[in-house]
Amino acid sequence: MEPLSHRGLPRLSWIDTLYSNFSYGAEDYDGEGNEEPKGPQEGSETMPYIDESPTMSPQLSARSQGSGDRISPTPPEGLAPGVEAGKGLEMRKLVLSGFLASEEIYINQLEALLLPMKPLKATATTSQPVLTIQQIETIFYKIQDIYEIHKEFYDNLCPKVQQWDSQVTMGHLFQKLASQLGVYKAFVDNYKVALETAEKCSQSNHQFQKISEELKVKGPKDSKDSHTSVTMEALLYKPIDRVTRSTLVLHDLLKHTPADHPDYPLLQDALRISQNFLSSINEDIDPRRTAVTTPKGETRQLVKDGFLVEVSESSRKLRHVFLFTDVLLCAKLKKTSAGKHQQYDCKWYIPLADLVFPSPEESEASPQVHPFPDHELEDMKMKISALKSEIQKEKANKGQGRAIERLKKKMFENEFLLLLNSPTIPFRIHNRNGKSYLFLLSSDYERSEWREAIQKLQKKDLQAFVLSSVELQVLTGSCFKLRTVHNIPVTSNKDDDESPGLYGFLHVIVHSAKGFKQSANLYCTLEVDSFGYFVSKAKTRVFRDTTEPKWDEEFEIELEGSQSLRILCYEKCCDKTKVNKDNNEIVDKIMGKGQIQLDPQTVETKNWHTDVIEMNGIKVEFSMKFTSRDMSLKRTPSKKQTGVFGVKISVVTKRERSKVPYIVRQCVEEVEKRGIEEVGIYRISGVATDIQALKAVFDANNKDILLVLSDMDINAIAGTLKLYFRELPEPLLTDRLYPAFMEGIALSDPAAKENCMMHLLRSLPDPNLITFLFLLEHLKRVAEKEPINKMSLHNLATVFGPTLLRPSEVESKTHLTSAADIWSHDVMAQVQVLLYYLQHPPISFAELKRNTLYFSTDV
Repeated sequence: MEPLSHRGLPRLSWIDTLYSNFSYGAEDYDGEGNEEPKGPQEGSETMPYIDESPTMSPQLSARSQGSGDRISPTPPEGLAPGVEAGKGLEMRKLVLSGFLASEEIYINQLEALLLPMKPLKATATTSQPVLTIQQIETIFYKIQDIYEIHKEFYDNLCPKVQQWDSQVTMGHLFQKLASQLGVYKAFVDNYKVALETAEKCSQSNHQFQKISEELKVKGPKDSKDSHTSVTMEALLYKPIDRVTRSTLVLHDLLKHTPADHPDYPLLQDALRISQNFLSSINEDIDPRRTAVTTPKGETRQLVKDGFLVEVSESSRKLRHVFLFTDVLLCAKLKKTSAGKHQQYDCKWYIPLADLVFPSPEESEASPQVHPFPDHELEDMKMKISALKSEIQKEKANKGQGRAIERLKKKMFENEFLLLLNSPTIPFRIHNRNGKSYLFLLSSDYERSEWREAIQKLQKKDLQAFVLSSVELQVLTGSCFKLRTVHNIPVTSNKDDDESPGLYGFLHVIVHSAKGFKQSANLYCTLEVDSFGYFVSKAKTRVFRDTTEPKWDEEFEIELEGSQSLRILCYEKCCDKTKVNKDNNEIVDKIMGKGQIQLDPQTVETKNWHTDVIEMNGIKVEFSMKFTSRDMSLKRTPSKKQTGVFGVKISVVTKRERSKVPYIVRQCVEEVEKRGIEEVGIYRISGVATDIQALKAVFDANNKDILLVLSDMDINAIAGTLKLYFRELPEPLLTDRLYPAFMEGIALSDPAAKENCMMHLLRSLPDPNLITFLFLLEHLKRVAEKEPINKMSLHNLATVFGPTLLRPSEVESKTHLTSAADIWSHDVMAQVQVLLYYLQHPPISFAELKRNTLYFSTDV
């Protein structure tokens, strides 16, 4: 049988596969306002994945075979024998410590599952048995064996990690663990029967139902929660998930183990065994097990599913969309009257034989999509960041569980609204027999994925059909058990031990691409995730008429809790007749696309990490490295005071005998001359090498500055202006006034805020103030072109706020505790400060100074 990942099923993130402690249901939030938003419920569970299709659960194969993860026994070049071995071994300890902690949780879960087995067996031979011996053996099949294997593994590994020694060896423990995977094979083969038996027994026996609904799992040793209530169904799923987790850990360990370490060959062998086991799961599945059949009598399989925003009756509604081999079904998740079980309500379906994508002309005639106001989106982000901060404080102070749950509920409400209202890219589909439907997506990547998946299925011999009400009910009912995406993609649905993502700056060099069959005009775009959706951050230049483009362009991308990087490769369309005026519609053809996880252990190094991403036969080579936010706060004054970068603004203006630095005036003039209508101006990164070249020209005061500027890409000029402000020895709005700006923007009384914010401007040194007012008026002029350049005042404030107004190193060390906190506590406030001045009526330097007489200058 063809492996799962080759059949178009989506790769799953840990958010989809790991059992969640909180059930934030899509049924509570559909955008229709039918129900009050509900947050996490104590003791509630997320239903684990139950596979009824002819293939086993995607979790078992997607990671071993998906192109994004590329598990390979070969170590990265950086860990060749003797190279950075010390650092590798240190990372090894961190990987092992994390795995050991999760292993303890897993053993506690297995213990909780085994706890009722003995009393159930004891009653089985009495006159009033709860379950028969056969039922007990079916439900708890191989659990005792799995428990003993992991208990022995944990007991042997724990002292090695606790008494760490750089020469410690534990590869034999992982090798032994891998060699016992046969027990898991037996468990997996019995898994579906075990679930069915448990469900039947629950329905027929009230006593067993009560037992299976509330099993008590011990918390970790240092946890304040002594026990957690979990369902038997959720616990039976744990072993299925565990094999994949162990395989990923082996991959991480190999990455950080020198090739000359005695553990290396043992870990390689363990990884080989684990990967072979995962592959065999795909091959051995019985193809006769089917969930639903098509009208032609063939197997109907789920190919792809996910949450999408549908525009219906002029309002946005969250839908769970399911793509089967012959039909696209749009559903809403709702709760039944009992409140305990969930089910889907079908909103509409289209047989793939009847599904068509509208032409550009038809799309143009469709109603236009009105984007949600930027300032409201920014407000939601501010609330989310503030709530994250409150939750962290509650946890640090060991606050009450209920208080944390209330905060999480509020955070989910805001995250959901952001997810519902942020997408703007239209994805239109049409039923040739009638109605058209419109979804909004945050990225061209998703639109391409859905379109390609549908078009691939349409190449088969499909027939039109109409489902009877019973057939539709059966198909919709199967969605709950077949779904691969369980939770709305918001951070509230993440487990506490999941990565919060990266905050800081990702430097990416797009080197080259190979694999094109014919010459074309080619370029790449880069996207990263932020607040649950993806945002385009950079674009290479177009390399014309080639099959092997060599861009070698570097970009600096700001990350806000990001976990993934996407690269999309496009062929530039030069045919003006194909231009589609639909809002945000991209007419250029996607040649390939790929996604990689931003693994902190790989990215957070001082060295460049080179990688290749494969996409539809095309290979794109790129390098990346990451700078954390706290590192980016370090401003290094220039030793060469004759230049302009890293030199105090007062020194530069005095030397030039100017009020505003020449570099600021020239960059602003060039942007207003030919970049003010450029989509994403100041947001899209310029090429780093071009920016560095411009920096050198300005620092040298080259007489050809104007000539160089006129030939330079406009995004590079915009990037140079941002770099100038970022490299000032202190931010434009000064270190001294930073705390006062933070306090001023937080004032709730409008009059007091106005007084304070104007007073703070007066307190700035004259060169800083004049330059700030000059930049302010420029950004307002850019925002006037928002319908064309898509850069609102809010977007511009987001780009420039953290650059013009940042805490000093001392301030950040005393005030903040982590990189995530920097974003939560400060960045949103920095954005709000700049936004305040951008939204303010024109501010005159002379008027401000005239009013100085009436105010104290102490801050």
